[in-house]
Amino acid sequence: MISKWRLFLKELFEQLWFVAVLYAALALLTNAAAVVIGPLLPPGLGASLGAGSVSAVLTILASSMLSVATFSLGIMVSAFSGAAAAVTPRATALLKTDRTTQRVLAIFLGSFLFSLIGIISLNTGLLTENDRFVLFVVTIAVVAIVVIAILRWIAHLTVFGLMTNSIEKVEAATKRAISNRIDAPYLGGHGHIGPPPPNAHPITQTEIGYVRYVHMDWLQDVASELGCQIYLAALPGAFVYPGTPIAYLLGDQPKDTAEIARAFTIKSTRSFEQDPRFGLAVLSEIAERALSPAVNDPGTAIDILTRAVRLLALLAAPREVALDYPNVWVPALTTADMMDDIFPPIARDGAAIFAVQIRLQKSLLALAKIAPPLFGKLARTHSTLAMERCMPKLLPHEITALRAVAAQIQNLS
Repeated sequence: MISKWRLFLKELFEQLWFVAVLYAALALLTNAAAVVIGPLLPPGLGASLGAGSVSAVLTILASSMLSVATFSLGIMVSAFSGAAAAVTPRATALLKTDRTTQRVLAIFLGSFLFSLIGIISLNTGLLTENDRFVLFVVTIAVVAIVVIAILRWIAHLTVFGLMTNSIEKVEAATKRAISNRIDAPYLGGHGHIGPPPPNAHPITQTEIGYVRYVHMDWLQDVASELGCQIYLAALPGAFVYPGTPIAYLLGDQPKDTAEIARAFTIKSTRSFEQDPRFGLAVLSEIAERALSPAVNDPGTAIDILTRAVRLLALLAAPREVALDYPNVWVPALTTADMMDDIFPPIARDGAAIFAVQIRLQKSLLALAKIAPPLFGKLARTHSTLAMERCMPKLLPHEITALRAVAAQIQNLS
């Protein structure tokens, strides 16, 4: 589970300005190191190795990187707009955190700042020829990094922001979230079903939004300090508002419960990190948009169903329940809820499209065969509901084909 500090550092490194500031710090350290290292080098070494050209190199680097960074930012904004229009606005959150894009843009901005600071230091006249040589060596290293970044950026632009690339990012984020839940189905605490104990005290908070993170280590520390047990009432992805219980405390209630409330990170939007259902909901949105009359792209909906089977099948993997936080009790993330997030919307919007309906039935059949105890009953329910939606809208021979697949689902034990 991610801690407060790890979350802070993760979000910090996802900011473009942070890496750019690191390059500026590199420029300052380089100039400081040049003043120290320069006198230790043999006299005349800098002049003989062309250290005087560092000014020209820095000038070219500064002017070119400003143009490249501006151009790249424009491409990035266009990709965000295209993904929001063609895929779903929720997918842009993953594009914004795309590591290749972040690293490349940060390198462009950072190298511009590096060059600017280097030019300023050269114009002060404080650096000797040997000092300039030290700066020249670091500048060559920065140029090499920039060249590699440009090559990576050119390759990345061939796929960045396209429909397939955006869907793959959503699937990958959802897979990480599901895999984390398989490793810790109760976020590292005890599993809990049903309401909290009747004598437990509700814990509320004052914000309106979605639970993004639950910091289990924080809750465990508080519970150990107070000698109590904490029962979660709001999992990541839950919508909360003032008066909504986010947790229940079993034991002596402290005067100030804000310490417990601070273990819940609440934002205006959901996040993929600890919320597998959000990823499935986003995939469902992509399929719904593809099935709209304005887009009319059933192929994308069929692709989403294939990915949904691949993701849900992860739940059938054997698991060992980790118990890292023995004083915290957590409700289970149910398979029924996850299947409700993906299949009913596609069944509704694709009710009149035979290709979508047959893929939906085959997807449910695949899940029922992969893990009958886990998916069997749920697959039968979704199969029946999908048939009820589509039967008035399809031709008789299409209904016959669908019934053949649906019968296989119903006959599985």
